[in-house]
Amino acid sequence: MSIRLRVLPRGAVALSLLALSIDMACANAVPQDLGSLSLEDLGNVVVSSVAKTPEPLSDAAAAVYVISHDDILRSGATSLPEMLRLAPNLEIFQTSPSNYTITARGFSGNNGAQNFPNKLLVLIDGRSVYSPIFSGMYWNDQYVMPENIDRIEVISGPGGALWGANAVNGVINIITRAAADTQGGVLQLGAGNQESGMAVQYGGKLGQSAHYRLYARDVRRRSFDNSAGQDAHDGWRKPQLGFRVDWDAGGGNAVMLQGDAHEGRMEHPSSPDSRSTEADVLARWRHTISDTSSFQLQAYYDYVHSRSGDDGSGFALTTWDIEVQHHFALGERQAIVWGAGDRRYHYNIRPRISPQSSLLWDPAVNTQNLANAFVQDQIALGSRVRLTLGVKAENDPYSGLSLMPSAKLSWKPDENVLLWTSASRAVRTPTPFDQDVIEKLGDTTFLVGNPDFRREKLTAYEAGWRGQVAMRATVSVSVYYNVYDDLKTVEYSPTLLPLLWGNGMEGHSLGLEAWGSYSVRDWWQLSAGFVAQRQKLRFKPGASGLLGVSQAGNDPDHHGFIRSLMNFSDRWTLSLNLRQVGALPDPKVPGYVELDARLGWKVTDQWGLSLSGFSLLHPWHQEYVFPDSDRIGRSVMLNTRVTF
Repeated sequence: MSIRLRVLPRGAVALSLLALSIDMACANAVPQDLGSLSLEDLGNVVVSSVAKTPEPLSDAAAAVYVISHDDILRSGATSLPEMLRLAPNLEIFQTSPSNYTITARGFSGNNGAQNFPNKLLVLIDGRSVYSPIFSGMYWNDQYVMPENIDRIEVISGPGGALWGANAVNGVINIITRAAADTQGGVLQLGAGNQESGMAVQYGGKLGQSAHYRLYARDVRRRSFDNSAGQDAHDGWRKPQLGFRVDWDAGGGNAVMLQGDAHEGRMEHPSSPDSRSTEADVLARWRHTISDTSSFQLQAYYDYVHSRSGDDGSGFALTTWDIEVQHHFALGERQAIVWGAGDRRYHYNIRPRISPQSSLLWDPAVNTQNLANAFVQDQIALGSRVRLTLGVKAENDPYSGLSLMPSAKLSWKPDENVLLWTSASRAVRTPTPFDQDVIEKLGDTTFLVGNPDFRREKLTAYEAGWRGQVAMRATVSVSVYYNVYDDLKTVEYSPTLLPLLWGNGMEGHSLGLEAWGSYSVRDWWQLSAGFVAQRQKLRFKPGASGLLGVSQAGNDPDHHGFIRSLMNFSDRWTLSLNLRQVGALPDPKVPGYVELDARLGWKVTDQWGLSLSGFSLLHPWHQEYVFPDSDRIGRSVMLNTRVTF
């Protein structure tokens, strides 16, 4: 079954190399003092995804990792998935030049079982970018210029009480920089053995109180080899352009308008290219009422049109979304945030029909509505203890009303330590792929959606500690125990065929996530992260047991990294990232150790050069299930950046 809508010796040597080497990035974006590292510094890092209002990272009661603007530029990453490799609490599997599987806390799905990663919510400036047709991600449709990203907040663990369905095992929130922070011109050119691209951007002022930026980019990735070592003929190209305008309207009013458009093309070995077109526009008005109160209104429009290269199948999806949010203080001890929203989406799916297999939908054209409301109350219990209670109500078109509550308790015994614990509930609601799909083998109806398919449910228990363990060292540790019910399975119908989707699996997972940083010198910083996880899943009484429990995901039991950043001068920097991923159990895929590096040279104040290398330890490795994943080869890229 398959669905495609659009579809350690070396490690020891590398560790020694890492300890002896230099780290490099775009020098004009790298802080020269890497020795300043404390909870006070973390307090200056503001996150908004944990409580849906800005708060210091040092107070955020969640397993949250922040990828900063400088981290992104140092890494040399040119795509969002490669940037996300910097987060220790995510699993990243590249399967082709354009496609990735990304999860938090497991459940990566199994393509052979028609089960896709669908428990991670991804946002770009508050715009949800997962597909409501199957609750998964098309990562090749998502791009933000590294120059324009302020930070990426990665939360591992449920966020349903604030963010709703799909925020089951994690939330990724990509937050871009204001137009005022990207003034002037930037030209970037890059060429390498696997990828080449260019980008140009210019930012300026509109009157005295508004700023804008315009950008255009184009990228081309050459095809990889498939699992048999042959050319996969799956090269990819995607030109994109966009804009952003920020206006300070006075009186505490701020208005933002931004939009993007792109046209992607993916090659196929024996058929015309498949194509994907997307355009989006987002508008936001924020009114600051006082130091402790604000109101926000946000709306966006998104259009996606995907066309397959061989049979003309594909889909068109149009989304309209509007949301209000209000934050205010209630007395001296309570901070309340509440909001409500409505999302309306219309899809038109063109079936795939062939003598061998066909994929149809009933109905193939539909308009659906997703309404939600939430409230959260942060209650100060003394000067160092805080209780946070929240709940979100969401009404989806298939399963009706879902309630997702959460309770968190945090304690700061001193300014350099935070301890927290939480219990919460999240759900993954049904989609058209769960209830409306029809798959045929020849003339035989082989599998159908199930109109009685239920929500997949999670009850999560978490605890964490974040602290400064020395003058130059900080550490974050969290543990979790997740209980799942009604997970997706393949079941027999009363007549054996067609098969149908069911909710015949349950179980639990537990894990540990840890990361930290240590400043060896003012010019040298080391950081490391490690994740260990275990899953115990089982079929419910009466379930078919078809395809085994591995249909829920094929995940490593551990992964980690060690990263070194060095600034040798105000002109030269070097970064190294050694990453290790354990073996995938079923189907088996070997674990691997790989090294990424980037060297940057600031030739003049306006001109910089950098040389990046990825997966440098081996000629190739594979990251996901055979034969669905290509071989990921060693790659190098030379970049130049000119400001004007």
